[in-house]
Amino acid sequence: MKRNSAILGAAFLMATSAIGPGFLNNTSAFTQQLLTSFGFVILISILIDIGAQLNIWRIITVSENRAQDLSNKLFPGLGYLLAALVAFGGLAFNVGNIAGCGMGLEVLTGIDAKWGAIISCGIALIIFWMKDAGKAIDLFVKILGIAMIGLTVYVMIASHPPFGRAIQHSFWPEKIDLRMIVALVGGTVGGYISFAGAHRLLDANIKGKAAIPQVNRSSITGIIITAIMRYVLFLAALGVVWGGATLLEKNPAASVFQLAAGNAGYKFFGVVLWSAAITSVIGASFTSVSFWKTFSPVLEKKQRVLISGFIIFSTLIFVLLKQTPGTILIMAGILNGLILPVALAIMLIAVTKKRLFPSYRHPLWMQITGWLVVALMTWMSIIIIQQSIGKI
Repeated sequence: MKRNSAILGAAFLMATSAIGPGFLNNTSAFTQQLLTSFGFVILISILIDIGAQLNIWRIITVSENRAQDLSNKLFPGLGYLLAALVAFGGLAFNVGNIAGCGMGLEVLTGIDAKWGAIISCGIALIIFWMKDAGKAIDLFVKILGIAMIGLTVYVMIASHPPFGRAIQHSFWPEKIDLRMIVALVGGTVGGYISFAGAHRLLDANIKGKAAIPQVNRSSITGIIITAIMRYVLFLAALGVVWGGATLLEKNPAASVFQLAAGNAGYKFFGVVLWSAAITSVIGASFTSVSFWKTFSPVLEKKQRVLISGFIIFSTLIFVLLKQTPGTILIMAGILNGLILPVALAIMLIAVTKKRLFPSYRHPLWMQITGWLVVALMTWMSIIIIQQSIGKI
């Protein structure tokens, strides 16, 4: 029972880490730009997610090593580089997550977003300092994950989206935007998110070749949960803009909920935003610190202190910024999208080394799928970097 709870908890930790303020903001804003064709962007991002997650989760759990330790065994120092990249991307996301917590409580109670962020910081700290923090995290992310999906389904139904056209253009789009794909993949499976569930499974002692079926089930469940939430939110936003409404540039996701379901919808948005943000704070903090703690016995022992410091530091940055970092959320998604091909390539190279995997052979179809994801994400990332340089 405890093992099954950890497997489902890992799936929800990955999914709720992906479903953060940036998820809500980007999905709503991008839907307004591409309309029904945004369904194709979501479909491509889901396929890339599956190729990345199945590989990363299996390689880490079979090796029984966290990503940074496996990387250091492949090439000394490589793990420190990967940990630095993931921590930087995780911090960028976490500032946006904390901002989302503040905005969510502001919508629900009317208190200033700064105080909402500080209160949420305190709640996250309490969860991590509970006696059985792992069990508390699993239960917390499951409850809020289900609540987010349920409320968003209600708003989707109220918005009356054009289901037929949305399904059609999910396979045959009228237009495509590579930047959106990279931002979406980065926000769903890039950076720390790729490793959130796998590292949680290691903490729950679910590892080795015998655990492969459970690992596969957990990773696919996490992606399905994320895919359902993104499609539901996409359809909710589509129904609103298809009817001729314009979303607020400052807070497009709030517009979706309010225009579709009135004041009740706006309050629902507060619940969804806070739930998405606080679970992402937990996921980003847990996973980012899991990349450092194995570098020293002292860091391992002080894991909760490190997590607490990470959360508090993220909160201080938001409070000192004195603004909602909407741009940070989009840029964080792109940054983590750039990290994904690097992290995945390291894992794919490591799994071919007999000295690291003496009794395991990674399936050829998974290797091919993984390298296709690396190639595709690298190509799209290069195009985006070239476009960004051209604008300077």
